[in-house]
Amino acid sequence: MKSITFKSLGILFLALSLVTTTFAASQKVDVTKSTVKWSGKKVTGEHHGTIKIKEGNLDVTSAKVTGGKVVIDMQSLSDADANAKLEGHLKSDDFFSVATFPTSELVITKVESAGNKHTFTGNLTIKGITNPATFTATSSKDGENTVYDGALTIDRSKYNVRYGSKSFFNNLGDKVIYDEFTLDFRVVVAQ
Repeated sequence: MKSITFKSLGILFLALSLVTTTFAASQKVDVTKSTVKWSGKKVTGEHHGTIKIKEGNLDVTSAKVTGGKVVIDMQSLSDADANAKLEGHLKSDDFFSVATFPTSELVITKVESAGNKHTFTGNLTIKGITNPATFTATSSKDGENTVYDGALTIDRSKYNVRYGSKSFFNNLGDKVIYDEFTLDFRVVVAQ
């Protein structure tokens, strides 16, 4: 009788382990296939560039994304026109203080999904300052991977990014740089 009980407990433990593995997992972001493009506007024009994801993961429970974290490598910030002066200025204390804050991060705390459309809610930290963030994305399959395409609009004034901001300075005239900038992303998650 004891051997049957121990066997039964062993089978139950194995079954619970498989259920946990099947329904709760952390899926890694493929940083080599993922892309983030930024764009910022000013009164007299706009600039575009890229920035790289350093690392990330999405938490999945019962085949649904429930949370996660994405870390951005601020040192990879680059301008589409390879303008070294602009890149240096964006990395300086006038903007993102990259020497002091080499990464930014998004911690996803809630995901609402309807088919392949998802609303992500979480906390975005830039320059050591954290604010709530909400954005949408669509998902699709690429072989074994899941791809999330979307955009996140950020108000830089909430992160003490002051240079050329009318939120902090008056009488800037045509030197105003708008507070909002956009990150268009394609995040590839390995299954």
